[in-house]
Amino acid sequence: MKSMTGFGRASVAESTFLISVELKTVNNRFLDVNLRLASELQPLEPVIKRLIGNRLTRGRVDVNLQYDRTDNVDFELNRPLIRGFLAAMKEMQDEFSLTGEPDLNVIARLPNVVKPKNEEPAKEFMDAIEHVFLLALDDLEKMRTTEGGLLQNELETRLSEIERRLPPIESEADNVADEFRQRLTKRIGDMLAKSDSQIEIDQARLAQEVAYLAEKADISEEIARLRTHIEHFRSIVSDDRDVGKRLDFLTQELNREANTITSKTNNMAVKENALAIKSEIEKIREQVQNVE
Repeated sequence: MKSMTGFGRASVAESTFLISVELKTVNNRFLDVNLRLASELQPLEPVIKRLIGNRLTRGRVDVNLQYDRTDNVDFELNRPLIRGFLAAMKEMQDEFSLTGEPDLNVIARLPNVVKPKNEEPAKEFMDAIEHVFLLALDDLEKMRTTEGGLLQNELETRLSEIERRLPPIESEADNVADEFRQRLTKRIGDMLAKSDSQIEIDQARLAQEVAYLAEKADISEEIARLRTHIEHFRSIVSDDRDVGKRLDFLTQELNREANTITSKTNNMAVKENALAIKSEIEKIREQVQNVE
């Protein structure tokens, strides 16, 4: 299991260039790669996104690529700009009867009058960029794996606390039928006492009503499903891929069972433990949002 939060850095230095890459990842429901490249590196964009997609499945990835090329750079003149400028100077000279000629210093200060030649980066340079991304991803995944281990320990603590709360609930659930019998008998007795009636309680009918209410309040299935979900949760945590989405769904199922237990009975001991379980599930849900 890996966290979606992490940071990775790598650099490669050769005689003619220096390349460094930083990758920062944060939570996101899907994989979102934020990548901006210089125009000369645009052909590498699909390659870089493929490399990231092969290693990561969820999270927002901010990519910072820096590079310096120390080899000689060839420049070219912006000839249309120079011709246009000289033509405008000649027109100004003729129209206003001015003297003088534009010199090299004036022309050299024009914006974009000289620019680097658009040359395809060398294959060695392009291969180095791909290599440095692989190194940065290795560094990123080390941190995400470490963070994932901490998350796994936290989740296990929460699951163990939920399991600790189940036996008291089961113990109290066994007494539900007796509680209903006592409650109904008392209520009927109170009603008969107020009406001065001498009606004898039909024990068979009372037993039927108690059985019906006890069945409605039976939480054995919910407890069994909670245990099954916890076991499944632990098995998913040990996987490497698509863990976060599956844990998110399973957390919803855990919460559903806890809500049902809370709503089915008025037993205070059951309610207290079920509410404590819901609190642990909410903490699990918060942590699961960080899992890839």
